[in-house]
Amino acid sequence: MTRKICFINYKGGVGKTSLIVNTASCLAKLGRRVLLCDFDTQSNTSIWLMRLERWNRLNAEGKGAVYSFFEPGGVRLRDLIVKDVVEDKNGQPVLPGLDLLPTTFNLVDLENEYTGDARRPAYLVFQEQLAELALDYDYVMFDCPPNLLRASQCGIFSANEIYVPANPDALSLIGFTLLVEKLGKFNQISAGFRKASMGAAAQVQGIIFNSIKTGADIEVPKMRMQLRLNQFKTARRAAPQSKIFDTQIRDAMVVRRAVTLGLPVNLIGQEGTDPTHDNVVNDYRRLALELDRHAA
Repeated sequence: MTRKICFINYKGGVGKTSLIVNTASCLAKLGRRVLLCDFDTQSNTSIWLMRLERWNRLNAEGKGAVYSFFEPGGVRLRDLIVKDVVEDKNGQPVLPGLDLLPTTFNLVDLENEYTGDARRPAYLVFQEQLAELALDYDYVMFDCPPNLLRASQCGIFSANEIYVPANPDALSLIGFTLLVEKLGKFNQISAGFRKASMGAAAQVQGIIFNSIKTGADIEVPKMRMQLRLNQFKTARRAAPQSKIFDTQIRDAMVVRRAVTLGLPVNLIGQEGTDPTHDNVVNDYRRLALELDRHAA
């Protein structure tokens, strides 16, 4: 059964894109078929994985990215997917199994310019076509911006699991709290459009501490996050099995270098060759394995 997962926090700057890109790439390395859907108008996931030259062509043409599904419409979602998106300099696939639904800056028009049919909100239109192709994948993963506007709603409505990237600070805790508040309201509003075949509405399944600085003591922030998570679980506003993940992702220069090279970190040189080494590549590997076991 396809797992449909959102990575989102109401606080920006938590390293969400690096987390989802590198986790998705590790899942692909494990042999999972992964579709990564970019719903963040900044387009960072798409620029990273397509590299700037390919993405610039997509952005200049104004079609072929996810917004062209909504406006002007008439295109199938399946036709927008970039298969085996990660390529070497010669255009050869280097990470089979990782596909991308790309976005460009025009996705911002989904919030203001797009009208559509009030009886068929954008998130319903998207979910219906995603259902046609979701079974081609083990994972469909949504990179969502730090809000619950229309773009994020497409991911949230289609997903069954939500994971919250967090830094060990008070703002991440506030962002998590706001997310749960907004999520509850959206699930109420959209409940009438859900079908039994879609499964339960998405709830928070886990919190992942990301970009941890060397020497940082995260025990107090982690304890505060756990207390808030326990409160939400007691109130049935988070999934009963939700947890703070054991795996924590350290801050590392190689992650920033990976963006420049247009590659996930597990494909960069010697960084990912030894599974016994204590490095950020193996942090992502461990996270992918933990996520793979943590089924909703």
